[in-house]
Amino acid sequence: MRRFAQAIAEPESVPDGLPRELATAVAAAPDRYNIGKGSTASVLARNADGELIVTDMVWGLVPRWSKTPDTPYTTVTARLDRAPGSRIFAKAWAERPCVIPMTGYYKLDRQRRPPWPQFVQRRDGLALLAAGIWEHWEDGDGHAMDSFSVLTAPNRAIPEPLTPDGPVFLSAELALAWLSGAANTPASLRVRSPALEAYPVGRAFRDLKRDDYTLLEPVDPDVETTSPPPVDGDGDGWDEDS
Repeated sequence: MRRFAQAIAEPESVPDGLPRELATAVAAAPDRYNIGKGSTASVLARNADGELIVTDMVWGLVPRWSKTPDTPYTTVTARLDRAPGSRIFAKAWAERPCVIPMTGYYKLDRQRRPPWPQFVQRRDGLALLAAGIWEHWEDGDGHAMDSFSVLTAPNRAIPEPLTPDGPVFLSAELALAWLSGAANTPASLRVRSPALEAYPVGRAFRDLKRDDYTLLEPVDPDVETTSPPPVDGDGDGWDEDS
């Protein structure tokens, strides 16, 4: 998983179970159709007073002990089973759970030649709630940043021929339990995913400067394969993983 979208039109598009004020805040967040490494996204988390809020964070967790506001490795995702014991992610796992609302995410169909992107979303049209962890980084000069990773694990709900691995999706009730610390083990988050569907989209989203609703429009790959690929110079490692 290297790109996802957040374009949630109304509170009713958020799964039942979240407090109304949170669902309203999720729907009021800016529409973003092409969130990649280093992009800003809306995240559900607890503030210093323990209140649940929707706030902006940077995608790609930067550990608090990092000397710079970036990392030489990819931290946009963290494996569910490994995160609690990871030097990079353990502190965030123990102290800073978060939830990332999504319209859906882009994933490569590697059965096609060339591999072709599909957009994965809930079959019922509601928003997805992905489990994540976040961290606060700052230096001695007053620079500060909040950043996050999306937890990933095997997911049989991802439709074939896409590989059955992706974000850990939660019900609204489990999302609240994760945010409160009541669900705090990999096993507690390893539950059945909502039903998913996928359809082919164009390759234009690989240009991180593109950010509009047309990126989600379905295409016919057999027609689109004749067009040149877009610029792909953001260094997000899209070709390294689906």
